[in-house]
Order: sequence, then C-alpha cells, then structure tokens
Amino acid sequence: MSADIPTQVRRRRTFAIISHPDAGKTTLTEKLLLFSGAIQIAGAVKGRKASRHATSDWMEIEKQRGISVASSVMQMEYRDCVINLLDTPGHQDFSEDTYRVLTAVDAALMVIDAANGVEPQTRRLLQVCRARNTPILTFVNKMDREVQEPLALMDEIERELGMSVVPFTWPVGMGKAFHGVLDLREERMRVFSPGEDRAHNDDEMLQGLDNPIYAQRFGLQYEQAKNEIELVRDASPSFDEAQFLAGQQTPMFFGSAINNFGVQEVLDALVDLAPPPGVRPSIQREVKPEEPKFTGVVFKIQANMDPAHRDRIAFVRVASGHFERGMRLKVVRSGKELRPNTVVSFLSQRRELLDEAFAGDIIGIPNHGVLQLGDTLTEGEALQFTGLPFFAPEMFRTVEVADPLKTKQLRAGLTQLGEEGAIQVFRPVAASMLLLGAVGQLQFEVVAHRLEHEYGVKARIQPARYTVARWVTAETGDGPAADEKELKRYIDGNAHRVALDAVDAPCVMLEYAGELRAMQDNWPKIRFHAMREHAGLVFQKQI
Repeated sequence: MSADIPTQVRRRRTFAIISHPDAGKTTLTEKLLLFSGAIQIAGAVKGRKASRHATSDWMEIEKQRGISVASSVMQMEYRDCVINLLDTPGHQDFSEDTYRVLTAVDAALMVIDAANGVEPQTRRLLQVCRARNTPILTFVNKMDREVQEPLALMDEIERELGMSVVPFTWPVGMGKAFHGVLDLREERMRVFSPGEDRAHNDDEMLQGLDNPIYAQRFGLQYEQAKNEIELVRDASPSFDEAQFLAGQQTPMFFGSAINNFGVQEVLDALVDLAPPPGVRPSIQREVKPEEPKFTGVVFKIQANMDPAHRDRIAFVRVASGHFERGMRLKVVRSGKELRPNTVVSFLSQRRELLDEAFAGDIIGIPNHGVLQLGDTLTEGEALQFTGLPFFAPEMFRTVEVADPLKTKQLRAGLTQLGEEGAIQVFRPVAASMLLLGAVGQLQFEVVAHRLEHEYGVKARIQPARYTVARWVTAETGDGPAADEKELKRYIDGNAHRVALDAVDAPCVMLEYAGELRAMQDNWPKIRFHAMREHAGLVFQKQI
C-alpha cells in the first residue's frame, strides 16, 4: 500500500450500524463481513448455546445474553474500498458508548425491524446522527416474517425521523409469501431463497422491472409490488446526493439478514454512496483528512479484550495523515510521547498487527492508562478535537467490596472501567466509598459481572440517595484566578456532596431536582453542566 494519502482517503468508508435492540443489527454486521469475504462462516447470533457466537460479540456477558454491550470494530476490503465497520451496543443503557462511536464515523446504517417499525432507541440514535448531519442508509430487515406493509413503513420512517426516504429496492410479498426484492436502480429482481450462514453468489437474478415472468411466478404479490412502485415513484423525490450527505434523505433497502438476503445491495450502496473521510473540527482549526501529518482522536477505550493479558486498548479514529507503526506521537492533553509498536487493526476480537493507516481507519493502541477518552494524538501540534460527549448520569449506586482485602483490586478495576467509559466513577471529596453513575440499570449489572470475572472482585452495589448530577465550573468575569478561587469556595462549602470524576472534574450530587434550582440561586457565579465534552473539559449545555 503506497502512502499516496489523497488516494487512500478516497478508498475509505467508515460507518456505524445503529438500531433498536433485536432489529437484527449484529446479524447484519456478520453478513456484511461474510459478503465482503472477511469471514467464511457467520456465527449463529441467536443460537447462543452453539459453540459459534457472532464474530462481533466477544464479551462473556454478550454471549450469555445475546446482546451487544461493547462496540466492536471490524475492517474489511470490498471493491477496492477499505470499509471500517463499527457495531454499536443495541441496548439503550449503553447509549453513551454509542454516541461516542457515532463521533468516529462518516455515515450510519440504520436497521429497522419490519414488524416493529421505528422504535425508541432508533429515534434517539437518529437525533445524534442528525445533530452531526451524518448520512444515513436504511435497511428494513426481517421481510421473511409477518411484517408491516412497506408503504406504511416508508411513511412512518419519513414522519418519525423527519427525513425523506428514497427506496432503492422494493419487496415482492412478505412473510411466507416473500419472493424477493426488485432493485430499482439496476432494474432487476433478486429472487429470495432462504439462505444459510455461508456466502453464495448464485442467487437467481431476473432482468427488467416489467419482465412477464414475474406475473407468472409471483402472481398477486408482484402485481401489488408493481402498483406500490408506481405510487412511490410518483410521490417520492429522486435521490439527491447533497441531501443524503447532509443527513436529510435516506436510501431504503429491504431484505432478511438472517437469510443473507438484500445484504449485497446494502454493501454496494455503502461503497457507492457513503462519503470518504471529511474535515474534522478541532478547537484550534479544521483538520483535512489528506493533510500529511498524522492526527487522531481516542473515541473508545476497552479493557481486557484478551482476558489472558490485562490489556487496555484505545480505539483511535485517524483524522488525517499517514500512520506508521513506531512513529512518535504526542498525547496533547498530557504532553507525553508515545511510540506505539504493537498497534492493531480488528476483525472483532481477532487482531492483526498494523503497519500503516490513513484517515478514516480505526487503530487500536494498547496502553496502560496513558490514553483517555477524548485524547487527541498528533505529531507535535497542539490540537484538541471536539465533540466527544459525556452525559450526567441518571442513576447512582454506591459500591464496596465484599472482601476488604480486595479493596485495591476494586479500585483498580473501577478506575479502568471508568476510563473506558463503561460506567462513570466518582470519588466523593469528603467520603471514602466510591459512587457509580450510569444511564441505565444494565450498566451496573455489566460492571458487577466484569469486576468479578475480569478482576476477581465480588462487589456490593447498593442504591445511592442521589438522582441528579452536574459538573461545576466557575465564571466570575474577573479572570481564571478568581474563577478558581470561587470554585474552591463552592467545593469547600459543599464538600459533603461534591465528587471528582475520572478526569478529576468536580461534580455536585443532589437528591432532588429542586435542590439544583436552589443551588443555582445561591451560587450565581457557579455554572452547572449536564454534559462535558472530553478530558479537555469543554463543557456544554448549562442546565
């Protein structure tokens, strides 16, 4: 691979798969790997008792429950493009991890269950994509089941998600009478036959949209599909690339991922339509992907991907330049220098040593606490990329160890889990018991499971009395020294309910929302934030 940076950037497609739980996201991820040739046999996603598990689910608790908890990263080559695919947690309790993953991609593939339509988690994830103007492709899955009418689904997507939908394929029948999809771009029909977990390129293809053989073979279902296509073509706008790239229009595809059906069209569309890496904003300036100097941002940290080695891998999205193994990199936050020699690329839990990477690629840098979420890596320039969110938790628990001799392991485990963003860990200023903060209950369960199985610590996780948390900063108008003095005065006056998070940012813990309003009145120079952006402490959303 040459170091012709602009050519390499144009070859990259980096996207995330998003959906509500159980829409078939992990199955589709698996089948995209299969059709690209990255794997030869797909893991049975539902048959959890079988020895095979989905390639993208590696954590023990995921295998037991059949859900994606950690985000997985996979790289594959297809049609001379390098595709970086990020599988996100489907469960809403892990929405924070998903939000951070969405900051590292250039497009998203939304999977919708054809029986259930647009579900709450899909809506929430779409809001994040829309806020970033992320282009979205839509795959309507499970057409071989009893599902909603395609016109009703199309209408629901447009209404619920506030974007126009352009069908690229259209189903002929559904459920037991599902015969296949008409490809409206290529003007041909891919005939449905229930697939299995091996890729096969011998699907029957019928040419033309008005082929007389359709009526003979598919009868009423074809007639209905033909009428629906005429309706859709009259009512729908034609595909507009500029609107798609602005996140205002979505191409729609139908299929059945578990049967390998409709996957090929989606993979081709990702290569044809999804944009290559673009400009990324930093506080100091905009960074162009084809710049010669390497820059990158840590959007995820994962501990213990290999339980045999107590490892911690920082997932870095390359923003510009040409990464080469062993090159000198500066961690802008700390000023420390890294010379990573064991950088890895991923096929889920299978790793390969990486020699080089370009903008859009995701690289894994093993490290022992040197890198934190939101860190910017450069060849020396002082840059800080923006946009990596941390949200104020909505649920709180105290945590203590069942065996007092294992207090040290508990703190080490929680520190690592906090740094990777699996949970938010707070150290109260005036107490010794650690506090955990999360968006949902399942996060606490996963943390308890991982503490026991990865760190050998049985933890007692009990409800805490708090329901509201806000990060605090001071704004006196008299300069940084006065701000610091005011913040210290506030912390000293409220030490019993102030805690420090993973990057030592102070956070106030409250029992009732009403207390926050009273505190804002009593401390007019203190600002209360529902979100902080990253370790550089760019605070947003004063609430």
